[in-house]
This record gives sequence, structure tokens and C-alpha cells, in this order.
Amino acid sequence: MSEEESYEEIESGRSVIENPLGLYEGERNLAGDRHGNGKALLPNGDMYSGHYCQGLRQGHGTYVFAKSGARYEGEWRRNSKHGCGSFIYPDGTRYEGEWKRDMRHGIGAYYYRNGDVYKGSWKRGYRHGLGTYTYAATGSKFYGNWIVDRMHGAGQLIHSKHRFHGFWDTNLPVGRGCYIFEDGSMQHGYYALISVDPVREETTASREASVGEDTCAEEAAEKIMTEKKEMKPVPLRTGIIPVWRARCVTAYFPELLPPEPKPLPETDSLESLSDVCEDDEPCKIKYLKREVLESYEGETEDENDKYDYEL
Repeated sequence: MSEEESYEEIESGRSVIENPLGLYEGERNLAGDRHGNGKALLPNGDMYSGHYCQGLRQGHGTYVFAKSGARYEGEWRRNSKHGCGSFIYPDGTRYEGEWKRDMRHGIGAYYYRNGDVYKGSWKRGYRHGLGTYTYAATGSKFYGNWIVDRMHGAGQLIHSKHRFHGFWDTNLPVGRGCYIFEDGSMQHGYYALISVDPVREETTASREASVGEDTCAEEAAEKIMTEKKEMKPVPLRTGIIPVWRARCVTAYFPELLPPEPKPLPETDSLESLSDVCEDDEPCKIKYLKREVLESYEGETEDENDKYDYEL
């Protein structure tokens, strides 16, 4: 986008320009694009302070959302949050980790306002892959596979004095598993999903046939990706509760444990954005600091930055 800009003032070698897209104070290249370090105040009150490349936010910078008070500090590429960065929400919730094209993507940690913490793999903004979720209220931890924001596949629920190894389906434990206690004993059995609504009764046999020791997180992930053009979490089931059915108790034998959770293969990745800041004269970059420009071409600013607050 291009438009004429009128020169407002010059101070300490920096130019401050007023235009319909807001105010900018900082360095520019010979073409008049925002290029180098600078600060911008958008018409909606949002503020950005950091590095630019040919008019686009690129490199390290901080963006503050005026309306909500949310704040992102980290790497940018072509106006998108891309690379490592942290996003702090108004309620204290925060994410620290990797980003791709404005979405949480890669390895990162999410700190919830109730004290819970998730650390692990992300994909297109969702918990996806191998990760650990810690419950602040009890100190218990779930370690295992996630499929589009849901616990699904092999996993472990670790408590202070015992732990459970088994399988999950849409956040519910189901099928074969075993508990391990402090004395080293193992209790074997299975989780059956029982309906609390007679009208929607779901038999143990049907659930064990679909989810259990043969559950494969990789296959589940591939199925979701092939059946849906967009990644969306599977709706949680209501009126269903998991019930533990114990069968026997033995001494501890590692070979009797269900399979360990494994990282999901990366079958889909967002197209990378170039992190190279090119210039018409790469060997002769000159910033405009004391030159008065009557008009500029190629001024750009993203007016569609949206605050991605979530509860």
C-alpha cells in the first residue's frame, strides 16, 4: 500500500511521520520504507517498537494491543509473529515458545491463569504431539500424546504416590492400562466408558473395539488431517464417564506396561517465511536520519492485527 505522507518533524536524527495508518518514528531506507529500528502508533492505539524491513515488521520487536492490554515480544517475519516469542494476556496467562505465521507452532509452554501449565508440541495454535500438562490444584501431571488440543493415544497420569499408564480418547482414559504404586506393585485392568444417560448408553465392548491397546496416535492424527481441511478440536463427549475395572495385581514388570508415548511425525508444516531482509542496495544500506522527504512511496502497515485472546 502506498500513499503520500507529509513531513511532521525531525528530532535527534529521526523522522516522525503522520499518515492515515498512524504515526511512525524511526529509520527508513532510500526508498522511504520503514527500514531498521523504529516505533509505530497505529490508528487503533496499538503500538509496535522494533525492527522493520522494507516497510514490514521483521526481526525482534514488541507489539502492544491497546484495547486489551495484551503484549507480544519476540521475532517477526513479514508482519507475522514467526520464530521465538512470548505472548502475555491481560489475565496473566502467557505463552512462551515458537510461532509460525501468527500461530503457536513448534515447542512452547502455556501458563494458564489457574496455575496449570502445558509444555510440549504445538501445531497451528493447538496442543498437538507429545506434551506434559501439570494441574496446579493437585500437582498431578499428564504426559502423553495430544491430537488437536485433546489427550489422545498413549499417555501417563502421574500422581504423588502412584501413576497410571494407559490410553486416552478425547481426554478420557479408555481400554487396557495399569496402575503402579509406591511399593512396586502393578494393578492391571481397563477403563470402560459408561453412559450416565440411559438414552445415550455406550457399551464397553463398542468403546474397547475402537480405542484400547491398538490405539495409534499417529493414525488418529493422520485421519484427522485427511478428513478435515482445517484443524479443529473434536467435540468433548458429554454424559460419559470412565470406570476402572481391575483384574489382577502383580509385581512390577516393565514388559507388562502399555507402550510409551512417542512424538508424532511431522506430516504438515506451515510454509516458512523468509528471514532475509533484502534491500535494493544490500551492500550500501543507508538510513534516512536527517533528510527531509516530501513524500514516500511503498509505506505499509498491517491494519488487520487481531488480538488472539483465549480463555
